[in-house]
Order: sequence, then structure tokens, then C-alpha cells
Amino acid sequence: MTFRPEPLPLWAGRSLAFVGIMMVAFNVRTAVAAISPIVGDIIRDVPLDSIQLGIIGTIPPVAFSFAALFGAAIARRVGIERLLVIAIVTMIVGHLLRAAGSSFVPLLGGTLLALVGAGIGNVLLPPLVKRYFPDRIGLVTAIYVSMVSVSAAVPSVLAAPVTDAAGWRVSLGIWAIVALVCLLPWVAMLVRHRRETVRAAADPDMVAAPAEVRLPSGIWRSKVAWALALTFALSSGHAYTAFAWLPQMLVDIAGVSGPEAGVMLGAYSLMGVPAALIVPVLAVRMRHVGQLVYVGIFCFVAGYAGMLLAPAAAPWLWVLLAGFGPLLFPVVLTLVNLRSRTQQGSVALSGFAQGIGYAVGALGPLTVAILHDISGGWTLPLWYLIGSALVTLVAGYALRRHVFIEDELNGVAPKP
Repeated sequence: MTFRPEPLPLWAGRSLAFVGIMMVAFNVRTAVAAISPIVGDIIRDVPLDSIQLGIIGTIPPVAFSFAALFGAAIARRVGIERLLVIAIVTMIVGHLLRAAGSSFVPLLGGTLLALVGAGIGNVLLPPLVKRYFPDRIGLVTAIYVSMVSVSAAVPSVLAAPVTDAAGWRVSLGIWAIVALVCLLPWVAMLVRHRRETVRAAADPDMVAAPAEVRLPSGIWRSKVAWALALTFALSSGHAYTAFAWLPQMLVDIAGVSGPEAGVMLGAYSLMGVPAALIVPVLAVRMRHVGQLVYVGIFCFVAGYAGMLLAPAAAPWLWVLLAGFGPLLFPVVLTLVNLRSRTQQGSVALSGFAQGIGYAVGALGPLTVAILHDISGGWTLPLWYLIGSALVTLVAGYALRRHVFIEDELNGVAPKP
């Protein structure tokens, strides 16, 4: 039977860590969502052509993938709190640089810095939950994933009004202030850890902590890691595809108006909020977590099949069904901790799953665009989306048993 720590009160000596985790979660999507609503205002001051705008718009998943793959390796060397402070400072510099930019290069460079910092935050959030809340993994994951959804919505809502009131530079620059506030609890945590380390070194009666289970190199050999990466790739790829193409698809095949299609995309996004609140808590309690993967795949397939076979019959239903598919996002973030024994394993698994997942997911919108151009319609792209969802059934099967990545890589057979 799997050991679960005795639950403590949520605030038991770790309120600063809880506030810090929530503030990081609130900052990891601001760089993505703050710029697109005010592009028209930016290009009136900064000469940008469509290709340059396209580059800025397509780098988020690439930056997240890069940050995930390399951030996990750096975290093992410098520690997750120190790396998180570096990441937050990088976000602050990025927000300020693009707010002050007067040409394409500083806008791109600032956006890239802000996104790399946010990507490292993405990777470190699950290990931070494991470190400070091993007894409340489901609850804290549910709260912080919901906060990630909020962090994507708030900048989109505020960008235009702030631009109208104070200009687009202020609209982009205010997120540096938000990131600066986010920095404060983690600086305080580092100071506290240093004091505890000095106190422990000066106390001869202090008992050393037991060594953690060693995580061998070669995480790419892990079936668990690949199953989580494949699931994350499906969730991110289909979400980015929806943000890029769903409104146009609905206008073309369902006959809805452009404004209504925009509202339906907003509804698609909001489906992630109840999933974020419910799924992590369920994942902690379920014996066969792969069933949650099956549910997400079913929602994707049912929504796309409706758009394919009867698009005008119930377009809202098809969009809402497809919108529940990204429940796979909180599933993966929860399983990063449920499938690792140690903080080291959580960092490695988070970096691998998100690094591979974002890299593959970035290809989703491009693939759909190519298939649309080849076929001249949306039938072939929809079949592609259905097929890629069905392929991910193998990930749900691979996650059917509770296998820790440390045991898997060390050759320890899982218990039946």
C-alpha cells in the first residue's frame, strides 16, 4: 500500500510557501496573454510586419519547452528556490524590456525572457508542491492550476482598458510590478533556509536527514515519463490549436458569427477552471488514474466528432465537450508528484513531461494549418485531431498502475 503523509493544517508553518506558490502560478501566463489584445496599439508606435508579429505569437510553447528541458537540469544543481528567484527576476527584466522596446528586437527579446522565466516557473510548481505540501498534493495542485487559468484571463481583460488609460507600455510594464511582488516571499524563504542551515551546522546534536532514493540518469527510458509527456502534448497541442483556429472553424462549418465564435472560444477556455478544481483531488484518490486520461480523450473526440458530423446542430455542445478535454493538463501536473518519490524525481519528471509536451504541442496549430490548406476545408484537420487524441489512449493504459519513476529507473518491480 502506498504511504501517504498524515494531512496537516494547510497553513501549518508553511503559509509563506503557499502564498509564494499561488503568486508564481498567477505570473506564469501574464507574458502570453498581455500582448495580443493590444497589438494594434503597439504597431502604431513600433514598426512590425506580419511575420514579426507571427514570430512573437508562436514563441510561447517553444520558450516553455526550452525552459522545461533545461530548467530541470539547472534546478538539480542550484536548488528549486534559488532557480525560482532567478526565473522571477528574468520575468521582471523581460516585462520591462518589452515595455520599453522601440523596435522588433527588444520586443522579441523581452517577450522571450519573460516566457523563459515563466516556463521555469511552470516546471518548478509541481516540485514546490511536493516539497512543502506532500500531504495536500491534490488540494494545492487544484488551487494553483486554477490560479494559472486566472493568470491567463486577467491580463486579457485588463490590457485594453489600461492601454486606453495610460498607454500600451504601461499595460505591458505593470506585470513587472506583479512579478516583483511575487519575488518577495521567495527571497524571504531563501533567507529562512540559510538561517536554518547555519543553525543546523552549529548544532552537534542535529540528526542528518535520510538520503533520498537516487534517481538515475536516462529519464527517457521511463514509460511513466513518456506517458505523461504524450498526455501533456495532447492537451497543449489541442489547446493551442483551439486558440489559433477554433473561431474560424466554427464560422466556416457551423455558420456562427465571428463575435459568437469568439465567445465560444472563451467558453472553451473556461472549461479548464472546474477541471482544475476537481481533477487533482480525484487523481489523488483514484486507483486507476488512467481513467481520467480516457475521459479527457473522450471529450476531445466527442466534441470533434460533433463538429465533423453535425456542426450546425449543436455547436455550443461540441465546443463545451472539446473544452473539457484539457482536463489532461491538471492530470499531468498532479501525476508528476504522484509518480515520483522524491523532489529530485518530481523536478526531472516535470521538466521532461512539459519540455516534450510543449515542443510537440507547438506543432498542433501548424499541422492543422497545413492540412486545411491541402484539403481546402476542415474535415481533414478534424480527423487529424481525432486521430491524435485516440493515439493517446496508450498513455492512459501506461498510467493504469501506480509506478514511481525512481523505482522504474532503478529496476524495482511495481507491486501488484
